[in-house]
Amino acid sequence: MSRILIFTGKGGVGKTSIAAAHARKSSLEGQRTLLVSTDMAHNLSDLLQHPLGKSIVTVAKNLDALEIDPGHMMDHEFKDMKQAILNMMSTSLLSTPGLNQLSILPGMDELFSLLKILELYEKGIYDRIIVDCAPTGETLALLKFPELLSWYMEKFLPVGKVALRVLSPLSKAIYKIELPNKAAISDIERLFMKLISLQELLKNEKVTSVRIVAMPEKMVLEETKRNYMYMHLYNFHVDGLYLNRILPKDLDNAFFNEWIQLQQAYMDEYEMVFGEIPIYKIPWFDTDLNGFMGIDQIVKGPLALDTLFDLQPRFESEIYEKVSGGYILRLRLPFVEKADLNLHESHTDLIIKIGNFKRSIPKPSALRHCEISIASLDDGSLTIHLNEKLNA
Repeated sequence: MSRILIFTGKGGVGKTSIAAAHARKSSLEGQRTLLVSTDMAHNLSDLLQHPLGKSIVTVAKNLDALEIDPGHMMDHEFKDMKQAILNMMSTSLLSTPGLNQLSILPGMDELFSLLKILELYEKGIYDRIIVDCAPTGETLALLKFPELLSWYMEKFLPVGKVALRVLSPLSKAIYKIELPNKAAISDIERLFMKLISLQELLKNEKVTSVRIVAMPEKMVLEETKRNYMYMHLYNFHVDGLYLNRILPKDLDNAFFNEWIQLQQAYMDEYEMVFGEIPIYKIPWFDTDLNGFMGIDQIVKGPLALDTLFDLQPRFESEIYEKVSGGYILRLRLPFVEKADLNLHESHTDLIIKIGNFKRSIPKPSALRHCEISIASLDDGSLTIHLNEKLNA
């Protein structure tokens, strides 16, 4: 079975170098490997010192690379769906000079990047796919979008079919909108099925895992905590933390002494709060890590481990339990404060909001007749009691 490793972290922590080092090590082990960049500010070609484009390029033995262009994919995949969505947008908005059509479709860049990864995985060409993602916030948008879009589509599609059949002849004249044609609906249905496959792939811990790159600094530490918490909120498997750019303790330079002490204090905190997952320490290199000569310094140094690609045990983030009178849902949410958490329910969904991120969790069919009776947050675990409705 192929593996997918997704690298994320705060901007500027060295995600691309760490991801490239994993891809290089994988290829040297004889594994057919693909290194993918989903960051719109691509810098893989600069790091590898090899030109890359919209198509997969072989950069070394057993190693291919790709900088994904979502716009190119939208123009060559699901073009009926794209046109339908554009037709439903305001004509005046679309005619705005200099406006990129993709900019009015929030999340579409992320969606088509993931669909490309799904396509490559399903072809079975590669043993390992290493994904270099954008900074934390964009990565969260990337990973949560398939679930969010499929949630909306599941509710929209039945209505969409009726609207297509009943309103289409009148829509332009009366409602001043253009509904999707039959080809577009077919494409949207095909997309919906792919979204289901994509969610299953991203949340299959035997295939996909997220690895966070960080540095021993205060701001990075706090963002890494939030990143880890949000990954649990959306039920992704995090199986590694990389502390990058660690200064050597034997520098014997008074200028760096305080900096080294600060780094050590933050590393101790990382060890304390992330001790449940493997932590890898990457030293500060005094040369640029460009090209394979530079990348190999990481491969042959801190990443020279036989266990680097091993499957790590998963800490379940979402567990249902049957109890007397109903069910309990336990959600693992490390580092969350009660004041930052908002929980409520609609008829069929549990809605959890933390900061700027919200997740709607559809109730399983067996729990549709249940409602929240009480909820508590304790030691990084949110416990939600769902009892049968009295009038059910």
